[in-house]
Amino acid sequence: MTFTRYLTGALVGALSMSAMAAEVNVYSARQDALIVPLLEQFEAETGIEVNLITGKAGGLLSRMQSEGAASPADVLITVDAGNLHRAKEAGVVQTIQSDVLQSRIPETLRDPEMQWVGLTKRARTVFYAEDRVDPANLSTYENLVDDQWKGRICIRSSSNVYNQSLVASLIEVHGEEATEEWARGMVANMARKPTGGDTDQLRAVAAGQCDIAVSNTYYYGRLLDSDKPEDQQVVDTVKAFWVNQDDRGTHINISGAVIAKHAPNYDEAIQLLEFMVSDDAQAYYAEINHEFPVVDTATVSDTIQSLGTYKAHDLNLSILGENNKRAVMVMDRAGWQ
Repeated sequence: MTFTRYLTGALVGALSMSAMAAEVNVYSARQDALIVPLLEQFEAETGIEVNLITGKAGGLLSRMQSEGAASPADVLITVDAGNLHRAKEAGVVQTIQSDVLQSRIPETLRDPEMQWVGLTKRARTVFYAEDRVDPANLSTYENLVDDQWKGRICIRSSSNVYNQSLVASLIEVHGEEATEEWARGMVANMARKPTGGDTDQLRAVAAGQCDIAVSNTYYYGRLLDSDKPEDQQVVDTVKAFWVNQDDRGTHINISGAVIAKHAPNYDEAIQLLEFMVSDDAQAYYAEINHEFPVVDTATVSDTIQSLGTYKAHDLNLSILGENNKRAVMVMDRAGWQ
């Protein structure tokens, strides 16, 4: 497999001029360790060579835009429905024509026009300090603005697309005005200025800097599987709570993929995506990422099963992208840094 962390002019030329009979060029915003083993398995099973380029989601999208029709990209793999929607809006994608993908991926986890599809699923829920929070006092995202949580919540910044998508889902449920009021309540209840990633929020709870964190479950899954004493200290003292179980369910999101508008290897791109939603690939992909499969028949890892079952918000995730700009404006007006 051809692999590089950064895309160079030389590699673009190499990809464009490659004489391989069967290949697929993948731009990926996922960490190397989370995607390379699966792509190597695809190569071994199909004989199709994968040329992998990794980078930041925004940077890869910008590169595809600047490359235009000369882009060697066949597939873009990225995280969050918001980023997938941005790729669609940017006009760098094409319709994915595959009965396999349509039948195996639930309708809520793919674009209604098949401009993108989900590959793994994650949940964004509440984590709490077991010795300082009674879980009986937890219930919903809406509950987090109660006075009892004043100065007790850690959460990432408004620039984080995971938070933007959460707010986008609330806009769909409650409307923009009510969601802005909720966002102001969140700001008022923050223990500190938003800083760091989801893992940092979980560590802050364990360290006593706050009592509640909002995080994607797979970050907690990584800590659960870690042998490091400092990580075990976090999972020993911080526990997960599934919010909104008595109404719409917990907010979910995805990692997913598009097929590039000018994909030179369209058929191979389809084969790769169909491979990635097979039961075995889904189970493996979810296992190493500590995420949930998008395919119902795939096995969920023991690590994720340990968090218990939950009801997910049954919302077509295309709405998260459609509401993204409104969500950003709501957070800005609320003073969410």
